Amino acid sequence: MSQDSAVSETGRKLSGRRRREVVAVLLFSGGPIFESSIPLSVFGIDRQDAGVPRYRLLVCAGEDGPLRTTGGLELSAPYGLEAIGRAGTVVVPAWRSITSPPPAEALEALRRAHEEGARIVGLCTGAFVLAAAGLLDGRPATTHWMYAPTLAKRYPSVHVDPRELFVDDGDVLTSAGTAAGIDLCLHIVRTDHGAEAAGALARRLVVPPRRTGGQERYLDRSLPEEIGSDPLAEVVAWALEHLHEQFDVETLAARAYMSRRTFDRRFRSLTGSAPLQWLITQRVLQAQRLLETSDYSVDEVAGRCGFRSPVALRGHFRRQLGSSPAAYRAAYRARRPQGDPAPVPGPLMEAVLPTQGGPGARRPAPAGVGSPAGPPSGHEPDAFAPIRGAALPGPRGAS
Repeated sequence: MSQDSAVSETGRKLSGRRRREVVAVLLFSGGPIFESSIPLSVFGIDRQDAGVPRYRLLVCAGEDGPLRTTGGLELSAPYGLEAIGRAGTVVVPAWRSITSPPPAEALEALRRAHEEGARIVGLCTGAFVLAAAGLLDGRPATTHWMYAPTLAKRYPSVHVDPRELFVDDGDVLTSAGTAAGIDLCLHIVRTDHGAEAAGALARRLVVPPRRTGGQERYLDRSLPEEIGSDPLAEVVAWALEHLHEQFDVETLAARAYMSRRTFDRRFRSLTGSAPLQWLITQRVLQAQRLLETSDYSVDEVAGRCGFRSPVALRGHFRRQLGSSPAAYRAAYRARRPQGDPAPVPGPLMEAVLPTQGGPGARRPAPAGVGSPAGPPSGHEPDAFAPIRGAALPGPRGAS
């Protein structure tokens, strides 16, 4: 399809003033500079010499400037919200705080752009802006796995899937964090101009043209931020400390002194996840750790993670991580740099795991992520809880 066509790739007719080749990037103060720079680099640099069709980039301020970003840098966007009216694609690369509402004027501009046929894209926490505009209602979407529980809880009509690198729902697209924004931008180029153009761009960026897998390998088992002071936190903490035992959701409901129906409703309201899917995912994550850090056989790992059989472990492991336990362990050990510490012997794992916090304790955040002492940007981790367990409609980011 030619760039000057008046019809978008989703089949929706663009308004007469919009152009397919025009990409507007909407920036806000407080946004991280790396995520913000991704669409600027992909769509704003002329690489026609490498076989990449050219886009016209409009960098738009979503609010009055100057816009302050990572490290105290100040940006001055050359366009305001009015320039979005010319774009066939509008990208929101990040939002400064997952707990505060975006400016009403920016939300209205996004709604109008969507109504006029523009493709709307949210990278990482940009999904919160799309959700606030109502553009994700009833749709599948993703965001960084740390923020997925908050997105699902705040916008319950959004079908959040934290496993995907990106989700393409036609005229509205979302991605996971940071590098996944590159994956989605490459996907857009591939959709617009074909695999050859996307491959040429990937070579220029020195990135793979299409990554396999999803966010599962990065997921943390910490408790969601909002559950820390809730009485249900003690039950969840107990479950995390007893994953080696065979128990079900009925057991957790009984420990909470609730009926199964009440427990399911209460658990979902706090985490955005069905308790059964949450429990299965925690067992798989525990199996992942044991495969990485012990010499237990796959059968022994299954037993130590509360699965009733190795077959059950293999099935759930493959569905969540895309490989068998044995293949995962082999790949992990093959890529571990020579000289790294050897796997922790099995019995030591039993001694270490029970020390990771008592009932009601917050689980530690993974090394390298933000802490309450960090900048108040809203990019603190909301610990992972799987959302809406089953696979969702629409193309997977790693297809």
